Amino acid sequence: MIPVYSPYLKGNERKYVDECVDTTWISSKGRFVTEFEDAFSSYIGVEYGTAVFNGTVAIHLAMVALGIGAGDEVIVPTFTYIASANPITQVGGVPIFVDSDPESWQMDPADVRRKITPKTKAIMAVHLYGHPCDMKAICAIAKEHGLFVVEDCAEAIGSMQDGRKVGSFGDIACFSFFGNKTITCGEGGMVLTRDATLHERLVHLKGQGLAKYREYWHDVVGFNYRMTNIQAAIGLAQLEQIDLIIDKKRTIAANYKTSLSDLPLVFHDAKDSSYFHTYWMCSILAESAKLRDPLREHLKAAGIETRPTFYPIHTMPMYSQKYERHKVAEDISLRGINLPSFPGLDPEEQATITEKIHEFYE
Repeated sequence: MIPVYSPYLKGNERKYVDECVDTTWISSKGRFVTEFEDAFSSYIGVEYGTAVFNGTVAIHLAMVALGIGAGDEVIVPTFTYIASANPITQVGGVPIFVDSDPESWQMDPADVRRKITPKTKAIMAVHLYGHPCDMKAICAIAKEHGLFVVEDCAEAIGSMQDGRKVGSFGDIACFSFFGNKTITCGEGGMVLTRDATLHERLVHLKGQGLAKYREYWHDVVGFNYRMTNIQAAIGLAQLEQIDLIIDKKRTIAANYKTSLSDLPLVFHDAKDSSYFHTYWMCSILAESAKLRDPLREHLKAAGIETRPTFYPIHTMPMYSQKYERHKVAEDISLRGINLPSFPGLDPEEQATITEKIHEFYE
């Protein structure tokens, strides 16, 4: 089986984890947590970062820190993973779904503008599959209406617009280091911000609301969202290799784009030269929804794993009480396929994949 994804663990991961075990620093204290926070913040170009247990709690922590609560509306793309929307609901907020841009597959700024109401408190820009959202347009809309901007960068570590990394545009940014992300801690996440006061609030909340200057005194209802030293050790080792990993993924994407260019497929490429796409997943659109699953079955029979693109969240039971149509997102969802995109995919394996796709169309 050629998997759709597997982590690239070719650096100091084992060495750093062994140090955690040898020194007994295996929980949420230890040198790797601070070093990973500092190194990752510096890589993105943001002053402050705090490491958390996974990407979903990163978003939840961001919602709480920003004071999103009962009845507050947060604009979010419908075409994204469920973890972007659920934390909004969990704090009592209301996710307001917007459609996608047909070229980039990212949230449509024009639809964002249409969905703003007096109850809107924030816009959550989700950078899907490694392609950045149009952050210049989104930030301009937010500034005009006095809204927070939250970036969900789980799938776009290292992606850029106009040479600026995603995660550095908004008020707060959330990252995931799950096993299938560009770099991984196994499970892990990070919350970044430029605001020192907001950073202190995030740190306070993630650590059980522990008071800063009094032992075992808790002055707010907080959470246990801390990252372990072992997770951070893996993350730091991964970060040391990030340029290599992204280069490998971009080479894989270029090979797919060239090899599949003669077929009636749409490859998810960068919208234009202002975007640096890191291709967390290499994705294609079949020419019709009725051919998507047969193509996936054909690849599965050859030992090639694929995944469908996300279902739009507005179609899921807990969010479908109000009938909505988001035609671009629905179309991408029905036709999209994620191909094997992991950094360790070798040229022979990729040639087999493209050969089998061509075979399907013969």
